[in-house]
Amino acid sequence: MTRRWVESAAFILAVVVLRLLAATWRFQVRQGGHLRAARESGAPLVFALWHSRILPLLYHHRHQGIVMLVSRHRDGGYLTRLGARWGFPSVRGSSGRGGDVGLLGVVRTLGRRAEVAITPDGPRGPAERVKPGIVAAAQHTGALLVPVGARTAWAWWFRSWDRFCVPRPFARIEVVYGEPFAVPPGKPAAREAAERLQRQLHAVTHGP
Repeated sequence: MTRRWVESAAFILAVVVLRLLAATWRFQVRQGGHLRAARESGAPLVFALWHSRILPLLYHHRHQGIVMLVSRHRDGGYLTRLGARWGFPSVRGSSGRGGDVGLLGVVRTLGRRAEVAITPDGPRGPAERVKPGIVAAAQHTGALLVPVGARTAWAWWFRSWDRFCVPRPFARIEVVYGEPFAVPPGKPAAREAAERLQRQLHAVTHGP
């Protein structure tokens, strides 16, 4: 057996286990009116979430046609394949730099009034710190930023840079949406938006 075959088989097994695990999770939505208002606005949307909460939020929003910005790191390849199985198209790149190829792909996608999900602290941290790319994408396209978090007290926490969260079987997960907002033109507005997004992401992930 080749190494590639072994990795492929291991990935398929992991996907099956994750699917069985996720089917036991119980979701409760908080502040869902923010999401409804954002979608009813007709503007393109940028969902912002911390890297550690990818898994429960990915499952909760499966098959909604949301596009993911995924890093070109090897781990990003696994996430792309998992996302494809759960109905997420992807753009490969980084959320860190305004001129990044991946970010340009996001901007093009948003120009088609799509919904895009970005982890502004990915792919390698620092954890829970907003990088400028997500704000640049929203500012250049007139998209609304929609902070979203997942809270659970019953989970495994990996010893990774982001303390990656895997909810345990039958975990109760609160999905919390922050107030959507646009980013006006100009550097001062971009800085203020990044600070606002930082505060809102902390609130929806950890509580006020």
